[in-house]
Amino acid sequence: MSDSSPAASVSADASTSPSARPAVVLDVWCELQCPDCRSALGDLRLLRERYGDRLELRLRHFPLEKHKHSFAAAQAAEEAVEQGKAWEYVEAVLGRVEELDREGEPFLVDTARELGLDAEEFDTALIDGRHILIVDADQAEGKAIGVTGTPTYVIGGERLDGGKSQEGLRERVEEIADRLLAERE
Repeated sequence: MSDSSPAASVSADASTSPSARPAVVLDVWCELQCPDCRSALGDLRLLRERYGDRLELRLRHFPLEKHKHSFAAAQAAEEAVEQGKAWEYVEAVLGRVEELDREGEPFLVDTARELGLDAEEFDTALIDGRHILIVDADQAEGKAIGVTGTPTYVIGGERLDGGKSQEGLRERVEEIADRLLAERE
């Protein structure tokens, strides 16, 4: 989900007053067919619980060529943004990576239907490619800053790679977030 997406953040949106906006941004470069990204969900939930609106989590798309349905899944996630259930959709898809592997695009549409989203609109979005530019822009930006795998986190200008191991990453994100928040007080 790109910076310009209206619901790209997990917490506050861009229309809130400056004082209500999150003080720290964590970009999460993710791929919705990636088992490591699924493993990272628990850490992301804990970060949201700990920081609330003081930490804005932004999902950024980085579909990997080795996963056949990852580009379509990124586009579907953008349609979930449009329909107001971005994070719920992302969690639902990541929670069932094996089904996405087997079923592909029909699974993405069925998941939207299960969440009460307009499944017909999901199907149309996947056909007409209306979200391709957002996904392409995220992927290009990721490559430009050195993202090579997922999940990768960027916070306070530091890139933390989680594709090899999630161990210690949440603690490192917390350390940086705490430092950045303290600097803003």
